[in-house]
Amino acid sequence: MKEHTKKIIPFVALTFLLSWSMAFLFFARGGERATSGYLVMTIAYMFTPMVAAIIVQKLIFREPLKEPLGIFFKPNRWFLVAWLLPPLLALATLGVSLLFPAVTFAPELEAMLERFRPLVTPEQLKQMESQARALPIHPFWIALLQGLIAGPTVNAIAGFGEELGWRGLLQRELRFMGFWRSSLVIGFIWGVWHAPLILKGHNYPQHPEWGALMMIAWTMLLSPLFSWVRLQAHSVIAAAILHGTLNATAGLSILVVRGGDDLTIGVTGLAGLIVLALVNLGLLISRRRPSGADEPL
Repeated sequence: MKEHTKKIIPFVALTFLLSWSMAFLFFARGGERATSGYLVMTIAYMFTPMVAAIIVQKLIFREPLKEPLGIFFKPNRWFLVAWLLPPLLALATLGVSLLFPAVTFAPELEAMLERFRPLVTPEQLKQMESQARALPIHPFWIALLQGLIAGPTVNAIAGFGEELGWRGLLQRELRFMGFWRSSLVIGFIWGVWHAPLILKGHNYPQHPEWGALMMIAWTMLLSPLFSWVRLQAHSVIAAAILHGTLNATAGLSILVVRGGDDLTIGVTGLAGLIVLALVNLGLLISRRRPSGADEPL
């Protein structure tokens, strides 16, 4: 066990030290959500797993980065899966959300603006309204197009900041546990890592305390999918594309619905958890080997 955890413990400790300290200093100095400073802080926050992975792998253990952590860019069909799967998850979540009581399909601009009111400043909301009214087509399709462009490009860069740690170093070091157990452990760590931001209203502005628990459940259900894409693509970059596109298209799941709240609808709500549970069931059925962790990393 000691041999297996020699990198895991310093990686997790360093990741949490860097990220949680960053969040604490930001909020202690009066920082608030929905500001440019918060955006900069959260982007920097996403790179802490990468920084920790590089320090542990290269500086502490003096081992190479590229091959052990899966830094390969040789596109294959799993890169395409990583790109197209997130909008499909968002659309499926939208459909599940509409099955909930008091949740209705509402493509009107006013309904969309009301949904985003708790998430942005009044100035940002006003800017969103003026931009939406000037669009030649429905904002939903613009958001989908923007998400598909940003996901594998600029968003994937930030996603790589996380994935080099989670699906690069950590997945490799936990492979002795087998695919499902290692994925759940990574998902749990991943969810707890978000806690300082969630407790300040990130993703769950209406229910930050419950949101912290929901985030852990969500990342634990999401983690096997990320691990599977990383294994099949033989590249952590595919996981970064999946991460970036998921972040870029998640808003589609709430853009045209009225009702519900941050715990029930959307990809990070109950509807999203139901969709991910079904995806995991499908993954469990489709896997031909008992442990995908036997595949090389």
